[in-house]
Amino acid sequence: MTAKRPATETIRAALRPHGLFLRGVVNFADSETAPTLVDGRRAAGVVLVGNVGSAIWPHFRAWQHAAPERGGDNPLDAWSKAVIGPLAAELGATAYFPSDPPWQPFQRWAMRAEGLRTSPLGILIHPVYGLWHGYRGALGFPHPLATEAAAAGPHPCDSCRDRPCLNRCPAGAVTDAGFDVAACRGHLRTEAGREGCMASGCLARNACPVGADYRYCDDQLRFHMAALQP
Repeated sequence: MTAKRPATETIRAALRPHGLFLRGVVNFADSETAPTLVDGRRAAGVVLVGNVGSAIWPHFRAWQHAAPERGGDNPLDAWSKAVIGPLAAELGATAYFPSDPPWQPFQRWAMRAEGLRTSPLGILIHPVYGLWHGYRGALGFPHPLATEAAAAGPHPCDSCRDRPCLNRCPAGAVTDAGFDVAACRGHLRTEAGREGCMASGCLARNACPVGADYRYCDDQLRFHMAALQP
């Protein structure tokens, strides 16, 4: 853990006890824009850290239960920083988080590292995990890292004929034109919204058949739906 150039397997092993995964690696060419390290140098590579399915959930909930004020207004972000921040310091890396400025291009990094594309819901869809994954942070290093194999297979949405995510949304908020956040939030305030999406997770997201085995647990789904409300 104290080596100057930790192997990706070392990072993966350090993440495992928290239910987190090494999601991919991006190395930057000299001509590319790259994030700045804590010491002011330019990062040569970043490791994406994220969740798959509900692996993080018992770890997060245990932390939140013990945390002052249950982790504050954004407890999942706070937990991510509490886990990834110390790990970055131990590895000699700089931690970046989607919630913190300067905003880093996490989606672009993920598309490059894992070969993913967006779904009609605006979420990157994985050929194995479907819509049940996310990115909690990244670790920046002053040196390149061994790259990870990109997710295999074609974009799942290209061969999806029934397009259940578009047909299942009770608010009509998911269309080819994009995701209408205002329409979604308006529906969630209705009785139908409270009994449907708020109780069991976004119906459009649940309708996607890709990665169904990785569907978030009900508590995790309700947590994310509550966060969507204004």
